[in-house]
Amino acid sequence: MMMKRVFPALLALLFCLTAGGVKAAPAKDFRVKGFHIDMKVQTMTPEALKAFARDLSGLGINAILMEWEGTFPFDRNAVVSNRHAYTPAEVREFIDYCSGLGIDVIPLQQTFGHVEYILQHDRYAPLRENFRSEFSQVCPLDPASERIFKGIVEEVAAAHPSPYFHIGCDETFLLGLCPKCRAYVKQYGKSRLFVDYVAKICRIVSDLGKRPILWADIITKYPEAVDRLPKDAILMDWNYGWDIKHFGDIDKLYASGLEIWGAPALRSDPDTHYLITWNTHFDNQRDYIPYCREAGYQGIVMTSWSASGLYGLFFENKNEVALIDAVRQVYPNNGFRLLLAMYAEAVRQSEPIDPRGFTVGYARERFGLSRQEGERLWEMLAEPPVRFKFGKPMGRGNTVESALETGRRNREMLRRMKPRRNVREFEHFRLQADLRQQYLEFKAVDSAYNAPDFDRSKAPALLAQLEQRVLSQTPDLDRRFAELNGDFLKPGEIDYQNRMRNRKMEHTHRTLKALVQR
Repeated sequence: MMMKRVFPALLALLFCLTAGGVKAAPAKDFRVKGFHIDMKVQTMTPEALKAFARDLSGLGINAILMEWEGTFPFDRNAVVSNRHAYTPAEVREFIDYCSGLGIDVIPLQQTFGHVEYILQHDRYAPLRENFRSEFSQVCPLDPASERIFKGIVEEVAAAHPSPYFHIGCDETFLLGLCPKCRAYVKQYGKSRLFVDYVAKICRIVSDLGKRPILWADIITKYPEAVDRLPKDAILMDWNYGWDIKHFGDIDKLYASGLEIWGAPALRSDPDTHYLITWNTHFDNQRDYIPYCREAGYQGIVMTSWSASGLYGLFFENKNEVALIDAVRQVYPNNGFRLLLAMYAEAVRQSEPIDPRGFTVGYARERFGLSRQEGERLWEMLAEPPVRFKFGKPMGRGNTVESALETGRRNREMLRRMKPRRNVREFEHFRLQADLRQQYLEFKAVDSAYNAPDFDRSKAPALLAQLEQRVLSQTPDLDRRFAELNGDFLKPGEIDYQNRMRNRKMEHTHRTLKALVQR
């Protein structure tokens, strides 16, 4: 579904301030200036985490929202820790290191939805709201849910001295699905079902001497229940380029008196390794950050999702899960320093950021490029990329051929640029462009493969096209990805990212080859 773009800052502000007679607080600095690190996939090395924190500190960031997921070294809940989990010593060392930089590490532990990585295990399976097909969420009426997540929260909280603890609670799409919850909703409504469980988790956090934070999307949808939340709760309003009332009547949240933080995005849907919507993120920073300031938000945290938050599930049988894989994975964080630096500057200044001017200036100062080269870089990044739906280009007049031609032009432009500083960082732009071009070459093959007139006789020519124009690029692209990200991601993550990115292309190759050989 196409989402409405957020208003320009002034219009969005006027819309909010006039609706319902709600007044904003005077413009001021954010108390918390944060960046979110998501560890669903793309686990960073301990050294990379420290280097990243140093860079954040130099940019004026004073908080990291750390979503460890399965990389946290659980003890009582050890089955949740995955093969990339850090040691307790590594976690302590990172938090202490950040503290020395003036950065507060705030843990984010999902406690309601987006807990597939926990519910996949037999130990926690009885907590599932939906026991079989899709189980991202715990049953809020099962007393074991509160008890088990109390233990998980206690483990994570004990490792973090931060005065804050983020409990997640976004996108709880399965509310009221199980028979018990369905009966409860019929009597009391979904808002009560959601907020009463969230309030219990908030109290667990408060009893540990910390302030609970939760994503604001669901409570914005059910604002009639906001008064049932503890008064020390903080709502995090995430908006990645939409109408300010995209999730619901946010004015009622303002009227609740609860503290609110904002959250734009550095990476989000529909971003992947080969599709990066720089234009959307530029606009998001220009429009939403000033809105947060004028609306009186106390903090702001740039989110950076390594994956969509959804998982592909592989079952042993109808009850038991064999494996899960994160869906829609995104190019690693170290390829987006331009956006990170822009965010830091947008947070510092009171006026809306000028993405074009910042990009051109960044290109000159960071890479030593000429103003003309900076303008070309801006034009390339700001151009909306062609997206596909059901194998076909979206948008009037867009074709695979025109997208390929644009990609060729951009690749040639990047090849001609000669950065004099931070060459390694600039190489991410080139690799992203080359990954995009391989993807488009594959879409040309895939479109022909799925065309109504495709039959076995066309398989040999299509197989040759796939091998010569697409798969021939894979070894070099995999190698470059490993070289650019080898000191950033753990080795196993490098292999995994390459494998996941190439999976569909290789599947199509096997199928076409089998057709030719029969």
